[in-house]
Amino acid sequence: MFRPTGTGDPESTNSETEGLRHKNVQNGLGEAPGAFHEEPAPPDLPASSNQELVKENESGEADRIELKEEDAYDELGFSFPTWKKWTILSVIFIVQTSMNFNTSLYSNGLAGISAEFGVSEQAARVGAAIFLITYAFGCELWAPWSEEFGRKPVLQMSLGLVNIWCIPVALAPNFATLLVGRALGGLSSAGGSVTLGMIADIFEANEQQYAVAYIVFSSVGGSILGPIIGGFVEAYLDWRWAIWIQLIFGGFAQIVHLLLVPETRTTILLDRIAKKRRKSGQSANIYGPDELEPFFKRFTFKELLWTWIRPFRMFLTEPIVLALSLLSGFSDALIFMQIQSFALVYKQWGFSSVQIGLSFIPIGLGYVIAWISFIPAIRRNKAQRERNPDNDHAQYESRLWWLLFTAPCLPIGLIIFAWTSGGPPIHWIGTMVGSAIIGIANYSIYMATIDYMICAYGPYSASATGGNGWSRDFLAGVLTVPATPFYTNIGGARHLEIASTILFAISLVLVCAVYTIYYYGPALRKRSPFAESLASTSTDEAPGHPRRRVSRLLSEEYPHASIAQVGAPTSTRDTVPRVRNRNPGRNAGDGR
Repeated sequence: MFRPTGTGDPESTNSETEGLRHKNVQNGLGEAPGAFHEEPAPPDLPASSNQELVKENESGEADRIELKEEDAYDELGFSFPTWKKWTILSVIFIVQTSMNFNTSLYSNGLAGISAEFGVSEQAARVGAAIFLITYAFGCELWAPWSEEFGRKPVLQMSLGLVNIWCIPVALAPNFATLLVGRALGGLSSAGGSVTLGMIADIFEANEQQYAVAYIVFSSVGGSILGPIIGGFVEAYLDWRWAIWIQLIFGGFAQIVHLLLVPETRTTILLDRIAKKRRKSGQSANIYGPDELEPFFKRFTFKELLWTWIRPFRMFLTEPIVLALSLLSGFSDALIFMQIQSFALVYKQWGFSSVQIGLSFIPIGLGYVIAWISFIPAIRRNKAQRERNPDNDHAQYESRLWWLLFTAPCLPIGLIIFAWTSGGPPIHWIGTMVGSAIIGIANYSIYMATIDYMICAYGPYSASATGGNGWSRDFLAGVLTVPATPFYTNIGGARHLEIASTILFAISLVLVCAVYTIYYYGPALRKRSPFAESLASTSTDEAPGHPRRRVSRLLSEEYPHASIAQVGAPTSTRDTVPRVRNRNPGRNAGDGR
């Protein structure tokens, strides 16, 4: 659990003041309103130490020293060797791919499900939709627990539950059992709420972009891996194998994660380091941040509820979050609509189920092209930020620069796909060119919006990116069921072309948001209580370490705000010792 530190944090300021006033009262100095006296560091610590001192309480307990991030920096995830960081990321790549693989492979079992349970294929699609919708909420529900108990046990529990719920689906005696299993599987999926958080655990803020780009590729890539493999499953295996394969892949991902990925959550590591130092006698009074107050004091139901609600509140009240999340969600929903529409389109050319599955490869090719294109774009962006350290636009909106060129690929790809999807005599290659261009846009939109939100909202990025991820999964789930009727019932003889043209028109409007935010982002951020508060909470960088931000901000408008760390920098580094009252009841909402 990260404690708010650094200047500009109302709670930390009040806490410091109260602790020092408490000391003054104990010494008979009285309390001078608006003023306090700073204590010197104790003899066993250097004056420059950043460790937080906790004063003796009324019961006479000995002083405790809180182990801070800067005091054990070399033992935290940020100091892992490069090979270890990328080994962790590669395993997370597999885990994230398996989670998104589960969302799409199911659709290749629709015909078998329909025949066995006596439901229409349209009704059978509810199993795909319900997984995506519950997945959207599941990601938000898992995030706080990964910060309190650690990334590894929570991700292991999530993977284990997802794998367990595959069993009743694969063995389902009726359609109702199948739907319940799919719903529970989606709700059990931690998704990007934990995997993106692990990036923040091991990479400093100005080093995260390449790692984010890597994990984003696994997220979008997993969604199309399902239908590519699913084509073969549909052609040669019983529908239940579409679920057994999910279980096999998920089991493999869980075992690899268990064996190769250590705990990365900083507060958990600090607790372990503090216990190790006490045991060795190195420092008898050193304690980790989560050891200083009881679990139920630092993790109240009210705070947990606020953490869960904030992503939805930001989604509805923050123009930047709303616009970019709708764009990102719409582009992702297109992929799941296309999973349903590709069969309608390519059967006109006589494609088999295997060939229909392989027709998703061009989307994957678009993802690869977009991913590679971001490498020089990130390098350019880092150089621009370094040249203009005091320029807001350079620090924030410049991260959207490459999206100015790639976002238009969404409407361009859709209009190409639309008017080449009418069947012979038009060649099918035209639709695949359109799909590849859509893939470029989908990856670019997800990558750039996540990167921008992490930077623009700092410690609030958990909620901002949570709204983005929720929008992608929720819209994909909601639009999965009506996709086939949409493509078959609109536009008469030209129904396929007209349906995609409607999507083209919607995307054209949404893409405009990228340009609006790129040019007017600074003004929009100044109107945001979340983004604007970062100006007062930035801290000076510690010698030898890049600048980082507090993990949590409080304000009068959001008195109980606590940040679920997803892709966000997680704490600052104090430059002087701070004294605070150890009574956790003093600081309502003191949390992650």
